[in-house]
Amino acid sequence: MKLTDTGLTVQDIKDKVNTYMIETYERMDFLCETARDQYMYDEKGEKYLDFYAGIAVNSAGNCNEKVVAAVIDQVQDVMHTFNYPYTIPQALLAEKVCTTIGMDKIFFQNSGTEANEAMIKMARKYGIEKYGPNKYHIVTAKNGFHGRTFGAMSATGQPGNGCQIGFGPMTYGFSYAPYNDLKAFKDACTENTIAIMIEPVQGEGGVHPATQEFMSGLREFCDENGMLLLIDEVQTGWCRTGKVMSYMHYGIKPDIVSMAKALGGGMPIGAICTTEDVSKAFSVGSHGTTFGGHPVSCAAALAEVNELLDRNLADNAAKMGEYFKKKLETLPHVKEVRGQGLLVGVEFDDTISAVEVKHECLHRHLLITAIGTHTIRMVPPLIIAEKDCDEAYEIIKASVVELTK
Repeated sequence: MKLTDTGLTVQDIKDKVNTYMIETYERMDFLCETARDQYMYDEKGEKYLDFYAGIAVNSAGNCNEKVVAAVIDQVQDVMHTFNYPYTIPQALLAEKVCTTIGMDKIFFQNSGTEANEAMIKMARKYGIEKYGPNKYHIVTAKNGFHGRTFGAMSATGQPGNGCQIGFGPMTYGFSYAPYNDLKAFKDACTENTIAIMIEPVQGEGGVHPATQEFMSGLREFCDENGMLLLIDEVQTGWCRTGKVMSYMHYGIKPDIVSMAKALGGGMPIGAICTTEDVSKAFSVGSHGTTFGGHPVSCAAALAEVNELLDRNLADNAAKMGEYFKKKLETLPHVKEVRGQGLLVGVEFDDTISAVEVKHECLHRHLLITAIGTHTIRMVPPLIIAEKDCDEAYEIIKASVVELTK
């Protein structure tokens, strides 16, 4: 939909949002009317270099032509039918995902939060059915982030985070340990612990990758104690980090893995994949969703996954990530550059506000996000080239310089 089709102005659109919508987001002060590849365009056709990609969603590029074609084709056949009849896109996507990442079974959701809810539910039900009614406890990481519904929110180890404040007591059955501290995770487990749940890179927590020792140690510890290792790949999954899934960097496999974001290429979808044994915890009636496995979303996801794999965008993410991080290390006031592939964070010293850097970048037509007080995050489409990294670097540098005048 174009602004000229409506007879409205940009201010009219803003006024309608402010009048009728419950706003829980800090809006960027521009109207996104169209998007292609690594760019967004406003109502005047002015382009913005997109280095947040819908928060790590549009990995094969904004409005990827093959994803768009798949959506149009499927909309003309079946838009929605629920999960009673078999549908072709769902079956093909299930096979593609499971065979690509080496898992046995998949359950489709609508988002990352829902995927993590399902992962938590499956782990708890598996533990209770196999070991007894008290085997439901899960250990997660401090400063982790798993979503905003109650189970996922309770698994999020950020008690001061706005997503938890004011909602009353969290769901019981979770404990938290410092990230990358293997001993602390072991110590947090009790006789009632069924699972450890972890992000391979803490995204919202500041872009902190897990160490090899930590991930290997968790896998070994879970195996030794009959526990499940749950890996949240909502932000890291599907080529973002330089591998198809981030856990592949560590030479391990999870018992359950959640995914969303990049899986759908811009359409809402989430999923969990698991082993044959663990999947048996879910039976008819134990879990469900009206829109999960939606034919249009599955068609889009199948096209997106094929694009990511056929174009070897994991390899490009690895190469561009290293190139970009080396440039970012030369920025003024940088304390540390962290990341894995094209999930990149820059932490500045205490004199630089991440939010102010984000706003200055917006003025210069670069779209990034701020996480925490002093850290910016970049999760661009995986199709970017060195010239895009160079342009983003120059804009960030100019923004920081402006803030220090």
